[in-house]
Amino acid sequence: MTDVKKPSLLRRGVARIVTIVGTLCVIGLAGAAVVFGSDMLAPRADAKPQTATAKATPVAVTPVRIEHSYSVPRSFVGQVEAAASSVLSFELAGKLTEISADEGDTVEKGQEIARLDTALLQAERDRLTASRAATDAQLGFAESRVVRAQSLRGQGFSSQETLDEAIATRDELTSRIAETEAALATVAINLEKSVLLAPFAGRIGAQSVDGGETLSAGQAVVTLIETAAPQIRVGLPLSFTEDMLRGLTITLSGIQYSAEFIQFRPDIDPITRTRTALFALQTEEAPTFGQTATLLIDTTVKAEGAWVPMDALQEGAGSAWTVLVVDDGIVKTAAVELLHAEETRAYVRGTFADGAQLIGTGAHRVVPGQMVQIQKAGG
Repeated sequence: MTDVKKPSLLRRGVARIVTIVGTLCVIGLAGAAVVFGSDMLAPRADAKPQTATAKATPVAVTPVRIEHSYSVPRSFVGQVEAAASSVLSFELAGKLTEISADEGDTVEKGQEIARLDTALLQAERDRLTASRAATDAQLGFAESRVVRAQSLRGQGFSSQETLDEAIATRDELTSRIAETEAALATVAINLEKSVLLAPFAGRIGAQSVDGGETLSAGQAVVTLIETAAPQIRVGLPLSFTEDMLRGLTITLSGIQYSAEFIQFRPDIDPITRTRTALFALQTEEAPTFGQTATLLIDTTVKAEGAWVPMDALQEGAGSAWTVLVVDDGIVKTAAVELLHAEETRAYVRGTFADGAQLIGTGAHRVVPGQMVQIQKAGG
């Protein structure tokens, strides 16, 4: 039993020694390979050029200027109206014998537009004229009688009653003459009113008759529209004052004209709850009345902020807006509140200071924290 165990222990000892020696050989070979590889790779690493550091991105900036208010352009729709528009008619009834102005015609002040038949009035004028002449003759005889009666009465050949009768006859004839003259004046007035004249210069609008009709008193004949000094009627909010309506422009068919404020109407429109403002249109051309006009008004809103390009705005978290500014060559984010936006710019209030260097264009090329180089003007 003792002889059998000894060889077994010897073999295990030899095997362990062989394993240790093999392991040491492998480690030695690995170390030699590492040293040899390092010696081979070092020259190559020294020969390879090192990567150059990237240059800072050039950006264009604009100084932010803090302002205390901004203007908001507002437009209000109105209507072109004539300074005067009148429906002309005769004060008297009668037959319309002549109409001398058609729709669209231009007439001057005092120009004849239409005429009634005046045959009856002329006949009445002739009758009254003849009656006055007859009364004048009778009055002459009555005055002679008064003179004679006074003379006879002084001589005692005539009674007081005869003298009084002569005086009464004379006074009656005098009153009849005055009555006839009043009737002649009435006829003259009616003859004058039988001719329809233009009360002001303008153009004929609607024509309600064609001629030959028998008109009643006050029946419409034509509408006369004054073309000089056209006006614009616009409904405005009650907060608007006269001082806000100076030096404005009005747009008609895409063309802008100067408008002079005339006055406010004293009442409020019950439907729109606005106050009507009247403007005089400064133009030598006659516009189309009833045409739509647009009044442009710049209203000032008091709010501290700054104008920035629309391209500078970026949408942040939670639908908030941000802009990028450069501080000591580093891009930083500034949160802003959008107060007013136009087509190419926006008025914002934000966490930037007056004079901050805003990246107005090309903000998509940089990110917060990035080193940048401010590009000089013209660079």
